[in-house]
This record gives sequence, structure tokens and C-alpha cells, in this order.
Amino acid sequence: MITKIQKFVSSTEFANALKITIAAVSPVLFFSYLDNFSVGFTIALGAFFTFPSDIPSNLKHKIKGLLTTSFIIAGVNLIINLCHPIPWLFYPVLVTLIFCISMILIYGQRATMVSFSALLSLSLAFAHLNTGWEMLHYSGLLLAGGLFYTVISIIFFHIKPNRYIELQLAECIRLTAKYLKLRGDLWELNSNRKSITKKQLHLQVELNILHENIREVLITNRTKSGSSGQNRKMLLSFISLVEIMELAISTSFDHNKFHQKFDGYPKALETYQNLAYNLAKAMKALSKSIEQHKPYESKRNLIEDLHHFELAITNYKKDIQNESSSEGVLMLITMLHYAEKQVEKIITLERAYSATVNTKDLIKGRDKDIEKFIKPQYYPLSTFVENLSFNSTVFRHSLRITLTILVGYMIGKVLPLENVYWIILTIVVIMKQGFGITNERTYHRIVGTLVGGVIAFGILYVVHNSYAISTMAIIAMLLGFSFNPTNYKIGSTFITIYVILIYGVLSPDNGNVIEYRILDTIVGACLCLLANYFLWPSWEFLSLPAYIESAIEANRNYLKEISIMYNKKVDVSTEYRLARKQAFIEIGNLMASFQRMLQEPKSKQNKLPQVYKLTVLNHSLLSSLASLGTYIQSHKTTEASKAFNVVVNKVISNLELAMNLLENPNPDSENMVSNEDLDQRLTELKNIRAKELQQIQLIDQEAYQIKMQEAQLVIEQLIWMTNLSENILKTTQLLTSVKKESQQ
Repeated sequence: MITKIQKFVSSTEFANALKITIAAVSPVLFFSYLDNFSVGFTIALGAFFTFPSDIPSNLKHKIKGLLTTSFIIAGVNLIINLCHPIPWLFYPVLVTLIFCISMILIYGQRATMVSFSALLSLSLAFAHLNTGWEMLHYSGLLLAGGLFYTVISIIFFHIKPNRYIELQLAECIRLTAKYLKLRGDLWELNSNRKSITKKQLHLQVELNILHENIREVLITNRTKSGSSGQNRKMLLSFISLVEIMELAISTSFDHNKFHQKFDGYPKALETYQNLAYNLAKAMKALSKSIEQHKPYESKRNLIEDLHHFELAITNYKKDIQNESSSEGVLMLITMLHYAEKQVEKIITLERAYSATVNTKDLIKGRDKDIEKFIKPQYYPLSTFVENLSFNSTVFRHSLRITLTILVGYMIGKVLPLENVYWIILTIVVIMKQGFGITNERTYHRIVGTLVGGVIAFGILYVVHNSYAISTMAIIAMLLGFSFNPTNYKIGSTFITIYVILIYGVLSPDNGNVIEYRILDTIVGACLCLLANYFLWPSWEFLSLPAYIESAIEANRNYLKEISIMYNKKVDVSTEYRLARKQAFIEIGNLMASFQRMLQEPKSKQNKLPQVYKLTVLNHSLLSSLASLGTYIQSHKTTEASKAFNVVVNKVISNLELAMNLLENPNPDSENMVSNEDLDQRLTELKNIRAKELQQIQLIDQEAYQIKMQEAQLVIEQLIWMTNLSENILKTTQLLTSVKKESQQ
């Protein structure tokens, strides 16, 4: 329990909650002491509105983002106050303002949070409308609140400048360890491999998001601040984590085949499974030490585990002396080589945190052209104009939220509701682009509001001391903002408690506040659900073809880079690494899209089987490509044969045909390539492997292992890739035919 509390208090979420609590409470206390509560409260609102845009980044981007948000929230409030008294001007301006603010989502995560902050300011502008010079005074105080929060955020940044990235790395190490643990679970004789694979796919989506966050901050910091020792250590850790994950994905084994092969000799697989578990345990222990800010001491001897596995292979060779044992030995040696590489990378990761090493030497060459791995931040107007179309999900979302807020405002005006702005606030907080996440947040917000209301009223019924109530309100605020990013239901509960307790201090006799808040929340939530279902809905199946096409294209580009490296025998190029990174990202995006589709109504999942199959096929193809790429990097390979290039070209052709089908469901029959040459080349490749198997006694052991590894890994991967690409093409044909039928 104590460990969990320590972890919670040291988390980024708690630190962020502490920032906004200090920034919001300090001015209220200070100006209350000066008998000017309203000024302090308005400054606190400015800090509160600015807070959402404070996302992790380097200091320069952080300051720019917070300053921009501060001026936007003050400007939005001023515009609403200026236009509100003139109905013929107010409504067109309100519609235009909401739409434009919502449209800036197209510019990425930071712009999304700035948009959210601006909409919060807009919704609460209706809570306190001003006239005359009071408008400028009020907007100025909001700006002051934003600037005050910016100062607090900068101070926190300088107190622990690397804490966020350390915690992100710790979480990345923990999730990678979990992924490796699942790989170990696959070696259980009667394991549910389908369920384990699904868990691995979900983990990969989480890891992709983490990788992007870490990459953005680390590489930008390196570019702006130079290569410090601490930055090098974290960059080395991140590169090692990416390589560990790539190795894990690239080395996929046929577990059914292994268990059939080693049923009579389970010791070898049990020893390997124990090694796999120890890899995961070592990484989990490292993650904990980083979280707790303690020196790391390795308690597991991974080298010894490797020796145990080598001994198990030797014993297998001694105990089973027959012709079929040679293939089993080769399979075990392939597993051993994977484990050796994984242990090497994990030990490098451990050394970064447990020993005084020269990280400059360890990272040398591995950070080449690393700045190319992040997207430059720029916001061209052309992007905004290009998205002014119903083909854009952001455009449809902007129209949807604009109309919903307008309807909510009208309902609040017509019905005898006390706080119209709370309906608008509920819409702003709940409504997202996807139906699934909006539906989930609606449920969590209603439950959080009801539970929080009951608890808060219970407190107000028992406690009557304003100082005690104020203290509990501050604690509820801190906990609410701490839980909000990770558990919206609990976060919403604490924020509801905070709001009601504040009302209890400010207006002790206003007992019906909870009734209005619940009613307003329900009205706003219902409007969100109806709008997301009926107003230009962004059902996932509408955007899935684009995700599928991007995933196929990324795999194709990755294969092209692998082919160049195999043919020319060159070192790993920046283009190869970029293609590999993009393939991992696009497959992750496809998986995330599929997961969102599962949250939508069953009636909107009409292509679910085909989408799931294409998701798995593209992931399997990525695994095969990574396996081939990793092997070529770490082994001296023979000259690329004509058969190799013919097969690779056929795989690329299949992938391009699938991409064309997604764009045009009625392709020209002339584009369909004959399989005669391909079948001949596949037969040729199979004959090469068969010939190698027959020549076991004609070559020495070392040459045998080298030839057999290349024969097994390269040739089998090519055959596997061919099958996968053909299945991708067939499933895409089925998907587009289903799409065509559904449109008729």
C-alpha cells in the first residue's frame, strides 16, 4: 500500500495536479486575505483554463504553448462579452468561434489541448458576462492567471527537468517487460495463444504511444540543449528499448510446431521459458528502481540463464541421435541467438543505470541523423483549408460540436435551468471525435457526478466549518486532477466534490446546486450521445481503409529498404530506420483504430472480421519483415539471388495491388500479375533448403550452421511473406466487396 502511495505521489499526473492546485489556490487565498475574492477567483480560472495545454515537451515549446493559450483564453472571453448584447452579431460569431477553435485539432496534440482550453474558456464565459471596462478587466485577470500558471509550470520544470521523461522510460520498460512475459506465456503447452496475442497487440499500441512521446521530448531536448550526459543516458535507454521491442516482434516462433517437435523432450522449452521470464523480471526490477529514484542493482544473472539453455541444447543433441534431430537443433539454436541478442541489449540498458560507463561510447553511431525521427512543428494555413471537407473527421467533428453547443445553449435559455454554461461545459469535456470514447466518458461523468454529489452533500451535512470544507475542497481538487488523465470516473467524482464544496463555502444556503448540476450534466451528456450518433458520425469503419492502406504502404516501404540492404550489403541506413519506425507506427495506428471500432455499436461493425484479419496479417507481415531485417543486420549473408528479388518484387506487387483496391475497388484486370514465375522461384527456394538439409555430412559444423540459418530464416521468411501478402490482397478484395455491397 505504501509503495502504491509513493508511486502515485511521484507520478507525473500528481505533479501536474499539484501545479494547477498551487496556481489556482494561491491567488484565491492571497486576494481573499486582501478582501477581494472575485479577483483571486478569476485569476484562478485563468490558470485552470491554461492547464490542459501544459503537455510534456522541451522548455521552449512549453513556454510558447502556454503563452499562446493564455492569450487565446483571454481573447475568447473578451469576444463573447463584446458580442453577447447584440444577438444578430453574437450567434454568427459564436458559431464561427467554436468551429475555428475546434478545427485546430488538425495540427496535433498540443493544438488539440489548446483547442480544449479555449472551449473551456468559451463555455465558462457565460457564467459571468460583463459590460463596459469590466470586460477588459475580467479578460486581463484571466490572462494574468494564464501567465501565473506558466510561471508555476516553468518553476516545476526547473526543479525536476528530467522527471517526466524518467517516468515515461520507466513505464516503457515496464510495458516492454510485460510484453516479454507474455512471450514466455506462449511456451505453456496448453496456453490460450489467441488471447495472449490479443494482449500483445494491445500492449503494442500503448508502447507505440509511449515511444512517440519519449522520442519527441528526448530528441527535441538534444537538438535544443546539446548532448548532456543525462540526455545521452536516457537516449541510450530509449534506443535499447526500441531495439528490444523490435527483436521481440521480429522473432516469432511457430509454437505448435515446437511443442510437437519437443513433446518427448520438454526440458529444452522449459529452460527457454525460464530464460524468457527472467528477461522480463530483470526489466521490471529496473523499471521499479527508476520510478523510486533508487540505484539499480541487477539481481539476475542472465548470462547464466543463457548457459543453462545452451546446456539444454547440448543435452538434446546427445540424447536424440537421429536424422530429424538436426532440424530441432537448428530451431533451438535460432532461439538461442535471439535470446543472446536480447540479453545483450538488456544488459546495455541495465549498465546505463547501474554502472559508471561512458554513455558517449555506448551510443556512438546509434544516434545518427536522430533528428529526422521527429516531425517538425509547423502550422501552415493550407492544412486548415485542405481539411474543410466532409472527408475530414476533424471537419465533421467541428460541425458536430458547434451545432451541439448551440443547441445546448438554446435549451438552457428555453428551459428553467439555473446554469446554462454547465451544459456547454459538459459538452466540451465529454464530446470527442469517436463515438466509443464519447460514450465511455458520458457514462463515467454521470456516475462521477452522482457519486461525487452524494459524498459532497454528506460532507456538507456533517461539517459546517468553512476552513475544514475549504481544505477538503483543495484536497478533492488535487486528487481530481491527479486521477482525471488515467481514471476519468474517479477524477470526475473528486472534481464534483470540489465544485460542490466550493459552492458550500461561497453560498451555504444554495442547497439545490447539486440538482441543477446533475440535470445540466445529463442534458449535456445526452446531447453529446445523440450528436455523435446522428450528426455526421465519425464511425471508425469510415476511416479504417485509410489506416489499412497506410499500414500496407509502410510495410511495403520497409520491405524495399530491406531488399536494398540485402542486395547492396550496406550498413543500416537512416532511410531503413525511418521506414522501420513508420511501419511500427502505422501498424499501431491500425490496431488502435480496430480497438476503437470494438467500442462502437454492433450495427457499425459490419466489416469487423475482415478488418481484424487485415490487422493481424499486417502485424504478422511486420514481424516477418523485422525478422528478416534483423537477421541481415547481424549476419554475413550470401549474395542475393534472382529468386530472392523475384519473390520480393511479387510481395511488393501484392501489397501495391491491395493499396490500389482500397482506393479503387474496381481495378483493371491487366494489373493482375501471373504467378507462374513466382511459383517457379518459390520451388527453387524450397529446393535450396532441401539441398542444404541433404548436405549435412558434407560440410563442417560452423559452415553448416551458417548455411542452415540463412536457408531457414531468409527463405522461410520469404515464403511466409508471400503467403501473407497474398492473404492481405485476398482479404482486401473481400473487404472492398463488402464495402461495395453495403453502399448499394
